[in-house]
Amino acid sequence: MRRSRRRLSLLIAASLTALLAAVHPGTAYAAAPTTMTDGFYVDPGSSAQQWLNANSGDGRAAAIRSSIANVPTARWFGNWSGPIGTATGAFAGAAAANGKLPILVAYDIPNRDICAGQSGGGAGSDAAYDSWIAAFASGIGNRPAVVVLEPDSLGDESCMTQAQIADRNALLNNAVAQFNAKAPNTWVYLDAGNPGWLDATTMAQHLVAAGLRGAHGFSLNVSNFYPTAQNTAYGNAVDAALQQTNGFTKPYVVDTSRNGNGSDGQWCNPAGRRTGTPTQLGGGAEMLLWIKAPGESDGNCGTGAGSSAGQFLPQIAYNLVYGY
Repeated sequence: MRRSRRRLSLLIAASLTALLAAVHPGTAYAAAPTTMTDGFYVDPGSSAQQWLNANSGDGRAAAIRSSIANVPTARWFGNWSGPIGTATGAFAGAAAANGKLPILVAYDIPNRDICAGQSGGGAGSDAAYDSWIAAFASGIGNRPAVVVLEPDSLGDESCMTQAQIADRNALLNNAVAQFNAKAPNTWVYLDAGNPGWLDATTMAQHLVAAGLRGAHGFSLNVSNFYPTAQNTAYGNAVDAALQQTNGFTKPYVVDTSRNGNGSDGQWCNPAGRRTGTPTQLGGGAEMLLWIKAPGESDGNCGTGAGSSAGQFLPQIAYNLVYGY
């Protein structure tokens, strides 16, 4: 009788959990990926590590290895990644096998970087993106992960029509829903640009329209150089605006990969920048993360003239170590 009662209690509890998850999919009942892992994953296939594998005798190698390649850094996924579910599954699986928390960036939204153009591209249609992001989430599955969703997608609206903005918001809302349904132990952060882009109230409105209520939080300073204190002040202002106008707040993360010397107002391979605080929990935000990989070019501009976005340039990496 005691076993039967226990079995009945477990069945009732499971049914209630499933019902609550259906009402609030993936938001309140998933495990925290930080409690499922012991530290962050160092990507053995990072662009810096690939360069080191081929150039171990280079005079810059020691500095790049210790100060960049050995720091947990996000891996970006887009149309270059091949079958996306296979790619994200392999990355999340390798991290899980080591008990570490991987950081992934989804970067394939249609009309990507539509206004600036240096990283243009993305999926060829809304349907293609919907399929891609569903497979992205399915590849991660139940393994713990952190995902930064579509950097620049909400700050980069100045040249877009209202129809294009509405279409993008629909894609992002669906993306959040896919992760909630298919990757319940993933924390998804909708990207919120940086402090120099939009005022906090406007960014809060953009985030809500794109589905922030269902996401874990938002990300700041991706691929930019603003100092951490400026980002946390901005993140807190966005949170205050969310609370005032929508009645909820969210945690946020800050990209510190290249903000050690702050910003000089330029965003595309500026000189004199430096790596910032390595990936960690806390630090004024929920997490400080290396999202943009130091040494990867922002595009054909600045100190990366002649390069393409994402191309690893060892001299830029070396300069970032020392602030040159």
